Amino acid sequence: MEYSANESSDPTAPNSVRLEVVANLCASSSCPTVYRTSNNTLVVQGYAVRPEDVGVAVPDGELLVEIPLELLAEAARNTA
Repeated sequence: MEYSANESSDPTAPNSVRLEVVANLCASSSCPTVYRTSNNTLVVQGYAVRPEDVGVAVPDGELLVEIPLELLAEAARNTA
């Protein structure tokens, strides 16, 4: 399954990124998921972790995301 996210509705816009599901642990996209992007990177969907709750300094523009270990293992199998 592919998703597209960009600032405009034009899928050819320079800031356009397409996401393809690599792995998830449920039948819908409403659970932790690993996506491959059209930029040859990965995006993870998971549970937000507040940096102040775990004592980690996170720079502006970054987030901490918690995902199950088995999701990473599944993603590794599907991207190898």
